Amino acid sequence: MSKNATPDSELTADEIFEQKAVRLAKRERLIAESSDLGGGAYPVSLPVTHTIPQIRREYDHLETDTASGDTVAIAGRVVFARNTGKLCFASLQAGDGSRVQAMISLAEAGEDSLQRWKELVDLGDHVFVRGEVISSRRGELSVLVTEWAMASKALLPLPNLHNELNEETRVRQRYLDLIVREQARNTILARSTVMTSLRQTFSDHSFIEVETPMLQTLHGGASARPFTTHSNAFDTELYLRIAPELFLKRAVVGGIDRVFEINRNFRNEGADSTHSPEFAMLEAYEAYGDYNSIADLTQELIQRATLAVAGGHTVTLADGAEYDLGGNWDRIGMYESLSEAARVKITPETPVSDLLELANREGVEVNLPNHGKLVEELWEHFVKDGLTRPTFVMDFPVETSPLTRSHRSTPGVVEKWDLYIRGFELATGYSELVDPVVQRERFVAQARQAAAGDDEAMSVDEEFLRALEHAMPPSGGMGMGIDRLLMAITGLGIRETILFPLVK
Repeated sequence: MSKNATPDSELTADEIFEQKAVRLAKRERLIAESSDLGGGAYPVSLPVTHTIPQIRREYDHLETDTASGDTVAIAGRVVFARNTGKLCFASLQAGDGSRVQAMISLAEAGEDSLQRWKELVDLGDHVFVRGEVISSRRGELSVLVTEWAMASKALLPLPNLHNELNEETRVRQRYLDLIVREQARNTILARSTVMTSLRQTFSDHSFIEVETPMLQTLHGGASARPFTTHSNAFDTELYLRIAPELFLKRAVVGGIDRVFEINRNFRNEGADSTHSPEFAMLEAYEAYGDYNSIADLTQELIQRATLAVAGGHTVTLADGAEYDLGGNWDRIGMYESLSEAARVKITPETPVSDLLELANREGVEVNLPNHGKLVEELWEHFVKDGLTRPTFVMDFPVETSPLTRSHRSTPGVVEKWDLYIRGFELATGYSELVDPVVQRERFVAQARQAAAGDDEAMSVDEEFLRALEHAMPPSGGMGMGIDRLLMAITGLGIRETILFPLVK
């Protein structure tokens, strides 16, 4: 079997129907002939003693054409089969992609068992086999089968195993992708490794993991368009959360000084290679930290996760290119880097008219333009694509960051950074705004923007303001997309890093 495959949709409807009919007949026969061991086509359990990965670990040392003397009982999916007169071969695959050959011979299994194998087993079936572990004459690790049983009968055929699955099939039928493609399995394993690493790093820094509501009466914590739904029990409109920020800050007010959450966010916006309407998000808040300390923590989180997955800080991407996530990452100012790239001095005092003139000259379009949005769009136009190393872009316009503390020394900007890796924004961090009076002013300004037609602007959240009025300590906070972190480490698109992405 090849690691690549084409979708079974390349078979005609008649061919699929015919194959399914044949397999259904085999299912009926298995059920009719069920034995104490076999249990028909779908037994409840089977006496498995070893896993396929375990067999590979324990017996890979066997020399060619030798027997171990050990009897094992294993189960796996048939991904290759070859039947001859007195001997049948099958490759059994485990969920991690490891394989062992099963050899069903007339001498060891008997005539009836051999014939039933030939008549009842198809590619894609899960089968149980018991026998001695040997190394074949060709040096292939094998189980010389004395008895076998169906573990689960497949009614539909596997894809053609000699060509690649197309992207549409990989996304819509991820289970096939996982069966036939090693990279799909490795991506899921990498994601699990990343999650374990992130939680370990937080634990090492005394952070506590919590869960906050996904259904909210007000949407807030980010500038984004929310999904709406209706609660019959409360007879009220609700929003799927766009960010957990406002609830995590309530936890800090309550005394959980170091808190984080990894969970789902939902934003009713466009979908492309870096955006999904539903995505996994990490947010963390550290009392008595600021945007500098939270940047240090973010770099550590990512570098430790990279080390856990890749064994070092240089990763090999899906296209074969290498990318270095090691060392201390660059930190550049938004206004300073924009001024340098545009070759014109741009400051928080630069008039909107001047920024509009520059945007029009460069062909940069901005909806509902204000100073902050113009600066950010111009920065993306002039600077973003030139970033090659992991880079923290520091000090954003106040108009676009309503939950962020004003800069301690530069009027008109806030203490916020965005982290760019491989050309896309991976994370954002703040020195958190904890003054409830200023926060109310920012919310009111957002409400005016919403009234003017900005559907990403936030509402005035009185419950959150009430929490702030009980005093939140000075804090640093960050948010990072988990799916995007996998993109940074693997070089894959967002639909590949999400196990089951939303598709039309």
